[in-house]
Amino acid sequence: MHMLNIGHLVETLARFTYAINGEHVETYAELRPAYIKAVNTLRPAYLPAALDRITIGYEDSEWVDHCKQNDIFPHIVGPASPSDGPTREEWDREVLAALGLIEEIHPGLRQLVDQLVTDIVVLNSGADGGGSANQMPGVVMMSPGSTWQTLDCAMCIVHEALHTGLFVLDSVYPMFVLPPSELEKDEHRALSAVKIGERRPLHAALHAAAVAVPLMFMEYSQGERVLVDQYTASLRDACEDMQTKRDLFTPYGRLLLDEMTVWVQDEPLNFFQIGEGITSEEFSGYRPAA
Repeated sequence: MHMLNIGHLVETLARFTYAINGEHVETYAELRPAYIKAVNTLRPAYLPAALDRITIGYEDSEWVDHCKQNDIFPHIVGPASPSDGPTREEWDREVLAALGLIEEIHPGLRQLVDQLVTDIVVLNSGADGGGSANQMPGVVMMSPGSTWQTLDCAMCIVHEALHTGLFVLDSVYPMFVLPPSELEKDEHRALSAVKIGERRPLHAALHAAAVAVPLMFMEYSQGERVLVDQYTASLRDACEDMQTKRDLFTPYGRLLLDEMTVWVQDEPLNFFQIGEGITSEEFSGYRPAA
């Protein structure tokens, strides 16, 4: 699938950074610095991304203050309680272990994270989940549940990294013929693969379907099936429902939707195909728009 392919991401990131910075990326080593420069123009000036690392923050992070002031993720930042030194040390270890597990599951997924994620803010809010937003690209908010294991943290990081990746892809190759404000109308809503049974704005439904795929792949790779069993039917239903709104997708958006629709029809699901597709040249390019 193009949406998970690291070659396609690299190509698209180069176009994205050129559009913002006005500078061509000549080598792969220049891509992350170019991305940092680009997203720093989109983020608040007092909250720049670090060039050479993923910054780990907590409830006293300036990002939390920013979210509170702008009503972003109130269900995560609002109830966040203070954390002590030992708790933060444990969170740090868990984030590093999660990044290591992502590398173990698939180096391409780790590349996705390393290219796109700039900050991980860990909170104890009881929300048991994460969040990312287009107006703060690169930032992952994470509220681990009390029963979370390393795999849960790893899936949360990949989940939010792919949301950021989809934002970049949609910026370079628009996926819809209507703006988000129009897609939020009732007649343009579609079933969510994650919030099962709920109808969401079409762009949100596409995001939900897309992020379900790597989560299922990661869990399957570790010999577990909770999300695989939970999301298989709902992902099929979501793709079928979005296909009925095909006229609202651009050719690029249809490409992403069709690739998911074809894959999820297999019985059993072909997770080997997902793993191969992350680095396959088959999905690494897309024609430039005239």
